[in-house]
Amino acid sequence: MAIISFLTWVNELPSSIALRESTWMYPIVESVHSVGIALFVGLLLLWDLRLVGYGLMHMPVSRVWTKLFPWIVFGALIMVVTGVSLFFAKPLYFWGNVYFRVKLATLFLAALNAAAFHLGVEKKMSNWDTAPRPPFAARFAGASSMLLWAGVIVFGRFIAYNWYPQLF
Repeated sequence: MAIISFLTWVNELPSSIALRESTWMYPIVESVHSVGIALFVGLLLLWDLRLVGYGLMHMPVSRVWTKLFPWIVFGALIMVVTGVSLFFAKPLYFWGNVYFRVKLATLFLAALNAAAFHLGVEKKMSNWDTAPRPPFAARFAGASSMLLWAGVIVFGRFIAYNWYPQLF
């Protein structure tokens, strides 16, 4: 149980305790996390809808990506920094929560989907940039992304309402 020992150590750090017990900081970090999610997932939804062929069809795919990408990354940075901070404040609580683990698994699948898209079909974007319908691989990546990120959000919300006993 090396992970539990490490998480116990993190849980007892003065900075973890301070964040966890703060009247204002934990709720502020949690609120900023929600804003990061909204920015990231909201803009990613526009991108994914373009990939599946249901939105912004009047614009070339490359132009949509160029416009949205910096803001998607900004939202992702906010989301990751605040998410790690929230975990840092309550590592034992989160690690023992079944929904947190399902969220991590779903997040991992979403990252794999994004990597597969960026390392594969995106490299051939110039071939289908202005096509009336993106190729199947792009449509599949967009649909998978929407489904997986919806799962990340749902399981993330379930963390607060876990009625199952801690996993350790």
